[in-house]
Amino acid sequence: MRRQFVYSVQDFITNVRRSPETGPTLSKFDENLRTQWKDRMNSGLFRYRLGDIPTRIIPGRHGYVAQLNVKRATEKRKPQEIQNVQQEFNANKFNFNKVSPEEIIFEMTKEGDVNEKRQDEPGKMVVLINVLTKFAIQSSIESILLSSDPGFRMGFNSLGAFASVNHLHLHGYYLNHELQIESKSAQPLLPEKGFHRFPDFPGGFLFYTESDGVVDISRTICKVTDFLLDNNVAHNVFLTRGHPPCDQAQNEESHQSRNGVRVVVWPRIPSFGAKEPSAFNIALCEMAGHLPFKNKTDYEVATEEDVKDIIQGQLFPEDELHTLEQRLIHHLRHV
Repeated sequence: MRRQFVYSVQDFITNVRRSPETGPTLSKFDENLRTQWKDRMNSGLFRYRLGDIPTRIIPGRHGYVAQLNVKRATEKRKPQEIQNVQQEFNANKFNFNKVSPEEIIFEMTKEGDVNEKRQDEPGKMVVLINVLTKFAIQSSIESILLSSDPGFRMGFNSLGAFASVNHLHLHGYYLNHELQIESKSAQPLLPEKGFHRFPDFPGGFLFYTESDGVVDISRTICKVTDFLLDNNVAHNVFLTRGHPPCDQAQNEESHQSRNGVRVVVWPRIPSFGAKEPSAFNIALCEMAGHLPFKNKTDYEVATEEDVKDIIQGQLFPEDELHTLEQRLIHHLRHV
């Protein structure tokens, strides 16, 4: 019998602030997730143990958080070869139906939702191509809202944006370091749709919601990612606690507020073929300012300019991004 985590909108944490002095009080979601995660770790179900990860803040105005994780290159499952943003699903490749039941921490069920579980027979999940759905986006935003820890993040890599496998999946993890993406200002593009853009590096589209706007913002984000998919545009998505995109924090208290969820979508130049396990690949973490390095030399010597050059090579030129921006504004106004 799979463990269930049942929640409702009353479980959303609506008052969160970043406090480096005391740290967060864990919510019911955090406690369940961490307890069950440690249980699976102690049971030997993980491919490798992380332990303490060396971390340094790279000097510079972007405040990149660099971490050394060699095992991510040497112990990780071999990535699949991706050739197209809309590549068909291959059931012979690794997918979630190949996961043993004891690896499942819990199933999330929202009170009041009907038939939200996607199952084709008892104990077997319907596997979807690695394309975001409204259900997946909404569930991810709600997961962030269920956590009282501002360091809990989620994200998505499309095919061609360094997704390692071709089935719908999102990444969730805790990072106990502040990222500038939590608070940097953005310019409104279509504010009635919650659509904004970061004016500086790395250019991307920003959405923001608090607990009462999850359904509407999920629908809008899905329209954007569907548009990118239809136009064969690879993309990374990152979700984190943050404050409103146009809010110029007036004092320390408002600057540390993390009551809502920021969702950032970065259109990017696609990268096809098999992902090189030891390379510094630019995916959702790196776009957000969290840099997991896989070898010690790069970790120790990388500068902010080095990182910016690598990331810039994955982004659209400014004129192409502006053209895409205008097409998305038109698209959202007419759908």
